[in-house]
Amino acid sequence: MLSMTGYGKGEYSEGGIELTCEIKTVNNRYLDVSIKAPRIFAAYEDVIRNTVRKKLTRGHADVFVSLKDKRERPTALTTDMALAASYVAAAKALKNAFPELTDDVTLSSVLRYPEVLKQEDSVSLDDELTNALSTALNTALDKLNEMRLIEGEKLKTDMLSRMDTIESLVGEVTQRAPQLAAEYREKLETRVREYLADAPVDEGRLLSEVAVFADRTNIDEELTRLRSHIEQFRSICEEGVVGRKLDFLVQEFNREANTTCSKSNDVAITRIGLALKNEIEKIREQVQNLE
Repeated sequence: MLSMTGYGKGEYSEGGIELTCEIKTVNNRYLDVSIKAPRIFAAYEDVIRNTVRKKLTRGHADVFVSLKDKRERPTALTTDMALAASYVAAAKALKNAFPELTDDVTLSSVLRYPEVLKQEDSVSLDDELTNALSTALNTALDKLNEMRLIEGEKLKTDMLSRMDTIESLVGEVTQRAPQLAAEYREKLETRVREYLADAPVDEGRLLSEVAVFADRTNIDEELTRLRSHIEQFRSICEEGVVGRKLDFLVQEFNREANTTCSKSNDVAITRIGLALKNEIEKIREQVQNLE
């Protein structure tokens, strides 16, 4: 069982390359990957996302990449021919306008004009950099999942403990439910006798009313489904990626708890039902953190 929140960091330092990859994840319904990396990795972002998708299925992941490339690289010189031609043309125009001036325009002087000669580092994404990124990224993902697993186990322990409480509450309702019809008959018979005084009570009609009440307030199916949900919850908790399954199952828990409270027409069961719904809500909050 994995939590959706966590942090992982991977580092690569070899051959003049110092690269760090950090990943932070938070809750999200689907997998969403945001990447902040040097421009040199712009064309490599799809590869980063695919690598993340192999180890994450849900959550929002922020991936941060920092790079220091200390390798010796050859430099390239480029000449802006159009700009140089503009400088030369301007110099000739000035010469024609002011012939008395000394003409000192030479090839060396043109090369010194601003922006005519540019020096650029021949930086490109090579195999060494992609290997460094892959190593750091996978290390960060592994450490992230280690943290998510630890957090997930804590959530699992908490939820299973609450599930024990839910099972106990369902047991209380199960013990209380069979008493409702008998209590209703006793109350109904008392009221009828109060109204009729010494007149005989129609037992057939009384039994009919009690039967209707018992049928209307019967929650056997709801209790059976709740016990089934408890077993399913414990079984699912032993799987790996469980967030969506448990989210759906918790909705079913809520539905059965609501129906139990509304059908029972009993203060004691309603009180137990409210405690039941409280535990279910706490579990639902924890499930929102699971992958």
